[in-house]
Amino acid sequence: MGVGMHDSAPDNDAFPEDFLRTFAELVRLRRDVRRFRPDPVPDEILEEALNLAHLAPSVGFSQPWRFVLVEDTARRAAAVRSFERANAAALAATAEEDKALYARLKLQGMREAPVQMAVFCDDATRTGRKLGARSMPETRAYSVVCAIHTLWLALRARGVGMGWVSILEPAEIVRICEAPAEWRFVAWLCIGWPEEARADEPELQRAGWEQRLPLTKLCHRL
Repeated sequence: MGVGMHDSAPDNDAFPEDFLRTFAELVRLRRDVRRFRPDPVPDEILEEALNLAHLAPSVGFSQPWRFVLVEDTARRAAAVRSFERANAAALAATAEEDKALYARLKLQGMREAPVQMAVFCDDATRTGRKLGARSMPETRAYSVVCAIHTLWLALRARGVGMGWVSILEPAEIVRICEAPAEWRFVAWLCIGWPEEARADEPELQRAGWEQRLPLTKLCHRL
């Protein structure tokens, strides 16, 4: 099947073609960054990006995202130790033929990134009055992911990189951040200026871990 824009689309409030080309480039160049320079990220850039993330769609307009900036060095060090434990377990569970490659991968920038952030989903939020989440409560977490992706694009548009660390122990991150019991851990984000400004391919693709699948195998018509 073919997926793309149609020249015959009716006139509407679509953005100009130059914006669409720039947006496509932004999406293409959004990368999971693991290699950061130590230079600080200005507060105004981070605040602007978070404000844009806060405009993300959410089920029932519940806005369940909770961003926790982790600046304390002891808490960051504890999170790194959590990664090391989880990563050792993941390596042990990896297929023998993939172990050597896995061991060479750089999977986080937690020691280098100047900004570290834990993101949670407030499963007990009263905002939105459970609209749309009664039958599928997991849509609250999906909403948080939408906010994270919006943050990713907003930062990349300013040249700032972001990496999502998922090789962690969720309960340990909740403890480190002293998060309420009803907050579900979703992501640990590393934010900073990337060592490599423009990467045309994901790092895991360049490392030979996996290749991008063709859309024709993933998009179906019924």
